[in-house]
Amino acid sequence: MNKDLYQILGVNKTASDSEIKSAYRKLARKYHPDLNKDDKNAAEKFKEISCAYDILGDKEKRKKYDNNEIDADGKPTGFGAGGFGSGGFDTGGYQTYSSGGNPFGAGGASFDFSSIFGDDIFSQFSGGNGPFRGGFGNTSRRPRKGADINYTMRIDFLSAVRGEEKTVNINGKNINVKIPSGTSNGQTLRLKGLGEPSPNGGSPGDVLITLNVDRHPYFELEDKNILLELPITLKEAVLGAKVTVPTITGKVAVNIPPYATTGEKLRLKGKGVKGGDQIMTLKVVMPKTASSELEQALSHMPDETVRTF
Repeated sequence: MNKDLYQILGVNKTASDSEIKSAYRKLARKYHPDLNKDDKNAAEKFKEISCAYDILGDKEKRKKYDNNEIDADGKPTGFGAGGFGSGGFDTGGYQTYSSGGNPFGAGGASFDFSSIFGDDIFSQFSGGNGPFRGGFGNTSRRPRKGADINYTMRIDFLSAVRGEEKTVNINGKNINVKIPSGTSNGQTLRLKGLGEPSPNGGSPGDVLITLNVDRHPYFELEDKNILLELPITLKEAVLGAKVTVPTITGKVAVNIPPYATTGEKLRLKGKGVKGGDQIMTLKVVMPKTASSELEQALSHMPDETVRTF
């Protein structure tokens, strides 16, 4: 049965971007593995909602999903995704294929038509000396680069922003992959010479690893800066306070200035990526229960005009 990404996040198909983001954050906090260490199902649930938001939280991916061009795993669904694979016939016209991007070979390997038709069919054009490559009358077998191997790797947000080395198994071979600090979602790493061997003495192909970065429950990456929405109580906002906040390298203490308001920003120098900062946007959260003392205190305060319209 096909998964319904909207149902996974608990929203309607007509939900706005902000409603989808809010639903994801609520679920991510509820099922985050760090908060459910004794619940094995929580990790799977967290992965499921992260995958759902990876598509619905991206306008282009969401549009393709709604149009049935990609499935719930982000994979093309056939004709809606361009038909016939990633090489050609998907732009409404013809394409010329050379040593990279043909619709029949894998990765960057040129396609050898003799593997289908045999060498004889080309002998009338090449002087009877083998497959046609590179022009009529060319009788040499030029060394061809081996095929590239395409691989998709899913990594967590902190591994991407801090940088990390991971080992993956591709075609039975363990490969160490160094993920650079500040890696963004969709970035592709090229590992030269680790792809398929050449069929006739040329250089081997490459391994192309596309990184899918999981979203974090409360961090976001913007250039080199880490963004964080920081909730504070009404008391902390009025009187000021010292609060503990998370960073990508650990928790630190931050001073909230008195009479802080929602939308104000605090900056932690050097707590971002590669010399960037952590920027925290304050959000004043009202008390969840009624307080007669607070109401009485506020009733004695002079009226102020805060609106300019």
